[in-house]
Amino acid sequence: MATTMTVDTAAVADIVARYPVNRGSLIPILQDVQDHYGYLPESVMDDLAERLGLSPNEVYGVATFYTQFRFEPPGEHTIHVCQGTACHVRGGAEILQEFEHRLGIEAGGTTPDGRFDLRRVACLGCCALAPVVSVDGHVFAGVTRAKAPGILAKYRAKEEAPGS
Repeated sequence: MATTMTVDTAAVADIVARYPVNRGSLIPILQDVQDHYGYLPESVMDDLAERLGLSPNEVYGVATFYTQFRFEPPGEHTIHVCQGTACHVRGGAEILQEFEHRLGIEAGGTTPDGRFDLRRVACLGCCALAPVVSVDGHVFAGVTRAKAPGILAKYRAKEEAPGS
């Protein structure tokens, strides 16, 4: 789902102005740009290369090397399914498969309607509550495959409710 976006050049200029203009500033600048937009739009990447005096290949090379950077807009809701040891032994892999099935995407993807991101995470730090799923930072404890539809329904209902 490629998305074109008009670059807010003032926002990019403000971010770049906070750092020394050199190659060493690229990662924190990319992090701030992603915080601003939710991802790294192609047009912003090209603008950054020009502002930093780097080739677009250098900027893309750094951004694609690190998994923290994303190149597509995030979904409205982000679902993290824990795959840490405690969650794994209590069915974490099956729970992830259930969310993949219910959403029609694989972990790391965004639903075609842009409503949900599905992410596999190594640990959410809630081992005593395993298995856990987090949606937009709200933790659901003791999750089973059977609970997945209800979790999704809560977030679908919020979006469909009048005035939400």
